[in-house]
Amino acid sequence: MDVTTARERLSDMLSELDRSIGVLQGDPVSVRDRSAADAGSDLTDTDRAQAMLVVATTQRRAVLDALKRLEEGAYGECVDCCRPVPEGRLEARPEAARCVQCQGKRERRR
Repeated sequence: MDVTTARERLSDMLSELDRSIGVLQGDPVSVRDRSAADAGSDLTDTDRAQAMLVVATTQRRAVLDALKRLEEGAYGECVDCCRPVPEGRLEARPEAARCVQCQGKRERRR
């Protein structure tokens, strides 16, 4: 993927994530004057929103890191082994920091 396309895609992703994070950080639902069932449902919704916020924030960090690698001229290079990240992987995940092999190793360690 060329640098201009990568920058555009990453910038679009960042804008979308910022919007999503803004929505997820909205005011929590008040549980006052609600039935116990409604209050429990609201807490479950809050937990789900919190989990989605964590994922979006983690994704945002990955996009910012990819933009930084782009500026430094290291975009498309695996941060672990320094080999090229396959073009298809960057098309699917423009924020990818690792080649498939190194990403697999990282996930198995978790």
